[in-house]
Amino acid sequence: MNFNVRIIHRYLGFFLAGIMAVYAISGILMIFRETEFLKSEKVITKKFPSDIKIEDLGKAIKIRDIKIEEEKDNIVRFKQGTFDRNAGIVTYKAKQYPFILEKMTKLHKATNKQPLYYLNIFFGLSLLFFVISAFWMFMPSSDIFKKGLYFSIGGAILVLILLFI
Repeated sequence: MNFNVRIIHRYLGFFLAGIMAVYAISGILMIFRETEFLKSEKVITKKFPSDIKIEDLGKAIKIRDIKIEEEKDNIVRFKQGTFDRNAGIVTYKAKQYPFILEKMTKLHKATNKQPLYYLNIFFGLSLLFFVISAFWMFMPSSDIFKKGLYFSIGGAILVLILLFI
């Protein structure tokens, strides 16, 4: 049993190395998602029904708390852009990551309605397997195993402390 767990642990680890690197990079980016770090400004134009409510328009273009600054001649102005009610065209500025980084951050935002959902579940279960299988690497009576338990407990305590600070 120990031997088989070690083999699965080893090859699953090699398989997941690339996935872990992508998750690590995208996870770091997610920390800075509310800043302009690595983002560039893009002008985006989209068409909507001319009778759309401004709140619904804000949701559709992913601008929270959209506020009208001025409405004149069926042109609605808001901080990030304009909405032409006659043509149903919204033009606005948004800060976005470069294409590949934008795709990477979607890993952490995936919901159960997206295909990435399955990757996230597989990855989470694989990490859970690593946690459990790591304790099969050494005999429970060995010093390394006992030290490993202390480090594991220390890591869990650190996370708990940081969660409650």
